[in-house]
Amino acid sequence: MRLNSIKPAEGSRKARTRVGRGIGSGLGKTCGRGHKGSFARAGKGKIKAGFEGGQMPMYKRLPKVGFRSKIKAERAEVLLYKLEALAIEVIDFAVLREAKLVPAGAKQVKVVKKGEITRRIVLRGIGATAGAKAAIEAAGGQVE
Repeated sequence: MRLNSIKPAEGSRKARTRVGRGIGSGLGKTCGRGHKGSFARAGKGKIKAGFEGGQMPMYKRLPKVGFRSKIKAERAEVLLYKLEALAIEVIDFAVLREAKLVPAGAKQVKVVKKGEITRRIVLRGIGATAGAKAAIEAAGGQVE
């Protein structure tokens, strides 16, 4: 075998279609573009995604679903039973940040009642739900 004798397999390479070369080619005159319209013209055959010819498009007809709160990223929740594990009696925002119970982007914290608490703790400058507040006060603690 020689490099100059290598040829591609039969039928693997198709000849380029030459348009506008007379009626006999099957693609003469309008070159397969039809008559007039944006697709017949050079550089104009693009339609915006979602465009339906002037009809109200599907993405505008369907109802909007869901909501993403902008405040959600700034607020965090801490579960009551996780405060039990902290060895500190007076708990504030800085203590929770150090213990990595609050994400870095949070600006407000609220304690939510999940689980039990048996020891006395004092919450300072932190919100608490009614259930969490009652549980903390029942254990001898307080919410300031």
